[in-house]
Amino acid sequence: MEDVNNLLKSSMTEIEKMLNSKTVVGEAITVGDATMIPLVSIGFGFGAGGGSGKGTIPTGELKGDGEGIGMGTGGGGGIKPVAMIIVDKKGVRIETIKGGASSAFESVGTAIGKAIGSDSKKKGEE
Repeated sequence: MEDVNNLLKSSMTEIEKMLNSKTVVGEAITVGDATMIPLVSIGFGFGAGGGSGKGTIPTGELKGDGEGIGMGTGGGGGIKPVAMIIVDKKGVRIETIKGGASSAFESVGTAIGKAIGSDSKKKGEE
């Protein structure tokens, strides 16, 4: 069981290194006069277990007493864009990104288009 404890401790140490403000607040993107900062949601799950035992195998080639140990781990995670902070001449605002991963990129494109488009309209109107 000590091996399982060590595995869990080292895994949690690595996960802690990954989770910081730079993970959920992305690098700023500048397009024209607008600066956009992506925000993402991060989720993960992790599990580990182990066991050992002794027993007797009554028949077959392996007949006799035996001892065994087993361990296993598993994990999974995901990253989903949730919003864009947009800083432009009008100020600071947040554009949310709705939908699944495939539509998220469309939403990011829409948010960028809104940021650029609103400035283009104003310039054309002046």
